[in-house]
Amino acid sequence: MLFRRFESLIDVFRPSPDVAPPTGMLRFYGHYLKQVWPLMLAVLIIGFFAALIEVALFSFLGQLIDMAQASTDASSFFSEHQSELWWMLLVALIIRPVVFGLHNLLTHQAVNPGLTNLIRWQNHRYVLKQSLSFFQNDFAGRIAQRVMQTGPSLRDSAMQVIDALWHVVVYAGSALYLFAAADLRLVVPLSLWIVGYSAALWYFVPRIKARSAAASSARSKVMGRVVDGYSNIATLKLFAHSQEEESYAREAMQDLLDKFRLQSRTITALDFLITCLNGVLIVGTGALALWLWSQSLITTGAIALALGLVIRINNMAEWIMWVVNGIFENVGTVQDGMQSIVQPRQVLDRADAKPLQVTQGGVRFEDIHFHYGKKGGVISGLEIAIEPGEKIGLVGPSGAGKSTLVNLLLRLYDLESGRILIDDQDIATVTQESLRANIGVVTQDTALLHRSIRDNLRYGKPGASDDELWEAVRKARADAFIPTLDDSQGGRGMDAQVGERGVKLSGGQRQRIAIARVLLKDAPILVLDEATSALDSEVEAAIQESLDSLMEGKTVIAIAHRLSTIARMDRLVVIDQGQVIETGTHAELIAHGGLYARLWQHQTGGFVGVE
Repeated sequence: MLFRRFESLIDVFRPSPDVAPPTGMLRFYGHYLKQVWPLMLAVLIIGFFAALIEVALFSFLGQLIDMAQASTDASSFFSEHQSELWWMLLVALIIRPVVFGLHNLLTHQAVNPGLTNLIRWQNHRYVLKQSLSFFQNDFAGRIAQRVMQTGPSLRDSAMQVIDALWHVVVYAGSALYLFAAADLRLVVPLSLWIVGYSAALWYFVPRIKARSAAASSARSKVMGRVVDGYSNIATLKLFAHSQEEESYAREAMQDLLDKFRLQSRTITALDFLITCLNGVLIVGTGALALWLWSQSLITTGAIALALGLVIRINNMAEWIMWVVNGIFENVGTVQDGMQSIVQPRQVLDRADAKPLQVTQGGVRFEDIHFHYGKKGGVISGLEIAIEPGEKIGLVGPSGAGKSTLVNLLLRLYDLESGRILIDDQDIATVTQESLRANIGVVTQDTALLHRSIRDNLRYGKPGASDDELWEAVRKARADAFIPTLDDSQGGRGMDAQVGERGVKLSGGQRQRIAIARVLLKDAPILVLDEATSALDSEVEAAIQESLDSLMEGKTVIAIAHRLSTIARMDRLVVIDQGQVIETGTHAELIAHGGLYARLWQHQTGGFVGVE
């Protein structure tokens, strides 16, 4: 019950504004820490008292020695110092365990798991809604690593700063006070040590920070390259490129090794310097204390207190050095993570965006321009009007802009100019979620989620019953192979895992699952982008009836290089270099003798008659 109470102090998944994290380092830290500021303040206060108690124990040691020396009768020692001894007992046996226990509960039950996963959750939510180009321009493994590592690194560095702050301030401050109370001259060695220690940190810390950031960036690059190789293991093996892949990963690992060694050199040099300073502190304080005692200027208890505290400070200084190294190693990881996490989204919903309302399904492209940020035209001034329920085929050579047109309709990219309207609603003014919910898509490269067949199908309709799933499966002609599937975890049929990107299934099987998923979605606008490219002719013919029922009553945009699959469309639109150059039915375009007729001639070899 006690553990659960502390574990519930941070609500990891509480509603929060879906905004970009700040770009500055301190503001980035503040963005997350202010969400749990009461807990961080509590840790700060408890840490202060914990450090005071530790110093008090050394003070008790000196008091005990002085009380023992001053006592004339050992038998009356306890009665003479009863109140002091009871206070020491109370601090050591009750107050200290309570304070440290509370500190551990706050740290290990509340802050560590809660803050870490709050940061991960909010970063994941933000990154997940990045544009398609964001993910295309980086390694998926590197993005994932940055999201996962930024949380614990930010938490660790913040907690380490709190711990180090109080240990330095309380130990150094208390030691100076206690030394001065015994004899002001005892302060001299510790004061000189503080100056030297501060100068060492001032020199080395910026270098550790810079080299830690470089090492973290190199580590992310290694992760990205390794995951890229694993994700494309079939391609690697098919092209017999194991040695090339080893060299590719080795180059990144060598870079990481070099940067890590440079970072380690700095840490080793700092460690050696701090060890030398600590030796001077212990010898200087010990020698001075013994000389003052020999002159009867301080008590024996003061010697014990001085030596005990400087030895503790010596250990603390070593610990602080490693904490500082850890802080800036974690700060370097956070800096590296920020490269992905704080990037602004390229495709955003407007503040006043409303859900798309599709009543008929008419689509219009009005004078649209888009170039992927490059010079030269990909799509320039294109105009197409698609009537509600009309089925059009997009035709053209590779690179003509067909798939780009589909990506723009789905608003995976924003137009440079022009408008795309669905039932007279500009898609730039509606929410992206509602836009894509009203468009069903079957693409050429069908990638399934590494989940069960059932989970992949329910992406089309999350609340679908098993009866609805099997109905869609039968229509997509996938009911023959699904019952035969199994996986290493014992899942069978609908519960079988399909592997990363669906690698356990053949291309044709993946495509039929994708078609079943879109059947379940039942969106009013349908996009078929090479939807049957992965199917052999026999299977394609078998599911053609299902495609016909899928298209029934919908506005359809179909892309296919195999022209026989779209020749039956209501209208064909021929695109070349981002512009419409021909439009009409199959027969009209054949009769026209333009680009479409030439493409048809090439595919049929001049021997297949045109009906």
